[in-house]
This record gives sequence, C-alpha cells and structure tokens, in this order.
Amino acid sequence: MAAPAVPDTLAQRAAACTACHAPQDREMPQGFVPALAGKPAIYLKRQMLAFRDGRRRHAIMAGLMEFLSDDYLAALADHFATLPARRVPQPPAKLIAAEASRRGQALATAGDKARSLPACTACHGAELAGDGADIPGLPGLPRGYLVAQLGAWRAGLRQATAPDCMAQVARRLEEVEIAAIADWIANLPPPAEPRGKPAAASTSLPLRCGSVAAP
Repeated sequence: MAAPAVPDTLAQRAAACTACHAPQDREMPQGFVPALAGKPAIYLKRQMLAFRDGRRRHAIMAGLMEFLSDDYLAALADHFATLPARRVPQPPAKLIAAEASRRGQALATAGDKARSLPACTACHGAELAGDGADIPGLPGLPRGYLVAQLGAWRAGLRQATAPDCMAQVARRLEEVEIAAIADWIANLPPPAEPRGKPAAASTSLPLRCGSVAAP
C-alpha cells in the first residue's frame, strides 16, 4: 500500500511537541507539562533556546531542540503563540499552614528589602499573571513545578541570559521560603485572562534581567 500523504506544515511538525504539551497544563508520569498555546512567542523561543543550549536542563527537551536552528525555533514559537490559550477549572486549593501562607504571601508581594530581595509581583505583575512578552504568569502552576524551577535556579541547574535575575532572587531565598512561596502561589485562583496574554511591558524592573527585552 502507498504511504499516506503527510502535510508538510508547521502544525504537523509540531506534533512532536503536542504529544506531551496538550492545549492545557497537565500532569504526566514524568512530571508537570505546561501548555504552550497562547504564550508569548519571545518567551517560548527563549525557553527552547535555553533547553537547546544547556541553560535549562531536561534530557527530552534538549534532545528535541539539539539540531534546530534559531529561526526554526522562532517559527515554532510563533505557531504556538497564535493558538488560543485554554482556561480549565482548577482543583480546589489545598489547605496550607497559616504561618507558611503568610510568609509566602509576604515574600511574593513585598519581598525583603533587608536582603535586597524583590517581590515576585514586582516583575510578574500585581496578580502574577505575567508582564510583557518575556515574563510568564504563575497562578495555576502546581507547587512541585514552582519549587523545582526555583530550586534549579538556586542550585545553578537552570540559567537564563545574563544577568540572570531569577538566579539572583532564588539564591537569596532559603529552601523553606521557596516552599512557602510555591505553596501560596499554587493556591491562587487563575487570572481572569489566560496566562500568555500578558499586559504591556513594565517600564522598570527591580533587577537587571538579561531575559527581558528593554521597553
């Protein structure tokens, strides 16, 4: 039998991505897999470059990105950015200790000036829903994923374009503080707009950040 014709489209090529990255965030045996649809193209391209170039470590992602050019990754990012983001009902928030919740909220919304530690909201927006084309939203992400990413920055296993502002922030946090922040954010309701539809870029950030384009 003749082999069926396969359309040579970017959507068809992206099937290698959508095998894991569904239209919505989901948990898989290998861990949390975020949705890509509707996220800013610049942010998506930067993350794929980070996996390809070893600044962000994940064996499967690194293998998929290894032989892809900057231009091809940009095309993939544009493809996913044009897809509609899907908002799904969130599971009921789990109960967390009041003290941990207060500590996590204080660090996320006010930071700690004594340690030159900026608030999460200073970059990710007042509702942590993302800001500009480079800074992603956080509500809706599970606790384990948030802890893993902050821990990876703290340990130097994840790097962004220098100066790496997230690494600076994570290294100023104690492990118990990372857990408290992750607990508090994971219990926030999702923003009114799906993540990936951020506001206009802020005019200033508390730290120099190489991953954020100048406004």
